[in-house]
Amino acid sequence: MHLVDRQSALWGYLTDDIRGLIVDGELLVKHAEEDHRKVSDFSFMVFPFSKAYEGFIKKLLLDLELIQEDEYYGEEIRIGRLLNPFYKDNNTNVFVRLCGPITKGQALAERLWEVWRRGRNQVFHYFPHNFRKLSYKEAREIIEEMLQVMDEAVTSCSLPER
Repeated sequence: MHLVDRQSALWGYLTDDIRGLIVDGELLVKHAEEDHRKVSDFSFMVFPFSKAYEGFIKKLLLDLELIQEDEYYGEEIRIGRLLNPFYKDNNTNVFVRLCGPITKGQALAERLWEVWRRGRNQVFHYFPHNFRKLSYKEAREIIEEMLQVMDEAVTSCSLPER
């Protein structure tokens, strides 16, 4: 099962590490698809795609020259802060710069942020007052959203080929 076409621009843009996460995620989806009646929370299916998405966002920001190489390789970068449209520090918030002429604008930046929130923050954080379990269908929807916005970013932005 391939959720990302191996001949696509997206696949060509991804690093080997990110591709490996996608392949791992595809295996988990296939396994869960075969028998998804025994599990109550399918968040595990989203995890490798979420990790791949984080790596993709970092690579995208580096290639668009919105972060520096030391930030890309460093351990201090916070994608949630960088993408958050409500974070007001324009020196570190790339949402404002993503909305510029480099991309197709605000709609893409908003989708990147929303998918980040839905596919990472809302899946992997534990809130006792709002405990979430993902159904198989919800997990698949989140995965598809991640892959779609990644593909959209690759086809919308002027990015170097691998």
